[in-house]
Amino acid sequence: MLSPGNNGARDLASRNIIVIGAGIVGVSSAIWLRRAGHEVTLVDRGEPGMGASYGNGCILASCSLVPVTAPGLVAKGPAYLLNPDFPLFLRWGYLPRLLPWLVKYLSHANLGDTRRIARALSVIVGDSLEQHQALTAGTSAAKWVRESEYNFVYADRAAFQADALAWELRREAGFEPEIIEGPAVREKEPILGPQVGLLAVNKNHGFILNPASYVRDLVTVLEQLGGRFLRAEVKDFDLSGGRISAVDTDAGRLACDGAVLAAGVWSKPLMAKLGIDVPLEAERGYHVIYKSPSIQPNNPMMLAGGKFVATAMDQGLRCAGIVEFGGLDERLSPAPLRLLRKKVKEIFPQMRAQQEEEWLGFRPAPSDSLPLIGEVGSSGVYTAFGHHHIGLTGGPKTGRMVADLISGAPTNHDLSPYAPVRFAKGA
Repeated sequence: MLSPGNNGARDLASRNIIVIGAGIVGVSSAIWLRRAGHEVTLVDRGEPGMGASYGNGCILASCSLVPVTAPGLVAKGPAYLLNPDFPLFLRWGYLPRLLPWLVKYLSHANLGDTRRIARALSVIVGDSLEQHQALTAGTSAAKWVRESEYNFVYADRAAFQADALAWELRREAGFEPEIIEGPAVREKEPILGPQVGLLAVNKNHGFILNPASYVRDLVTVLEQLGGRFLRAEVKDFDLSGGRISAVDTDAGRLACDGAVLAAGVWSKPLMAKLGIDVPLEAERGYHVIYKSPSIQPNNPMMLAGGKFVATAMDQGLRCAGIVEFGGLDERLSPAPLRLLRKKVKEIFPQMRAQQEEEWLGFRPAPSDSLPLIGEVGSSGVYTAFGHHHIGLTGGPKTGRMVADLISGAPTNHDLSPYAPVRFAKGA
């Protein structure tokens, strides 16, 4: 069994680090490691930024710290799944495989765990805009980072008050919304239809104009700093000496002093090689891009009733959300996309687009809604995955945390909630 790692001071000399996964979390880790003086190779089987990082809602959602597993989910869940107008779907044939994870997931749907998870998530996401700005300052990638508000859209005051616990948790983390009601709603956001009666406006947020281009530019930044990107698939780790000494890929063996596992949902089989069975499922996330829209929102928004976000990005109006569980099958399901389009039409009744583009991707969802950040025992392998809905938002902060751990730099945060060994047998 793996023992807990020592997060104290380490040898600060330059080390040779392999970062596995070229999404926002992996490339952020690689850049901060390179800035700390380490030799860094970023490895991915695909093109950078084309996994979950490609299809997110573009928002740097600093106030998105409330887990899906809120109190009452166990009682309401079956009705949600049977309601075609609720944005939660399940491929029923996948249920037997999903069930062990689902039982663990639902066990956190209580007030105590909800508060604990929200506190831990606030550390990862609470200063997202500043973290993205620090990551990109003085680089070609800075042009993709935009400051904005992030506004929650409700039908009326009663709908807003029904979210009282979520807003209580956000206030505890320092997010106090400005409330706009009545005709002022459409003065602020003309795209919204008449059934929208309240906006909860959150200042000091941001968005990424094009996440895929952003990640590609960050890889260029890494290369300019002296790091390198290698397209290859990681197969295994060499831990024969008690600590990692190499990573085996389909392009050959890469010697290293340490590794960062940031491959999203594809991190699970590699964790199994380290002796940890992570309760991780793929949450199937959808988006539709409305290209050349006739009208767009002035700021990114969360449509609370439809549980999707809408962001004006350089490809058009991206509407992203809807949750489906059904594994890693790459076939799109018609029902989630049909509901997303229905909700968009209801809330943006005047919007028209010249073309629409659909996308499906896989968000890594740990059973306790918290990412895995830290060393796997004393193996020299560090984890940086499992961010559920907050990968883009929390990527740079996670990357900085991991780089600090590897470099022996002090941290002001308690990292125990994210420790990967929490899933080890006997933990």
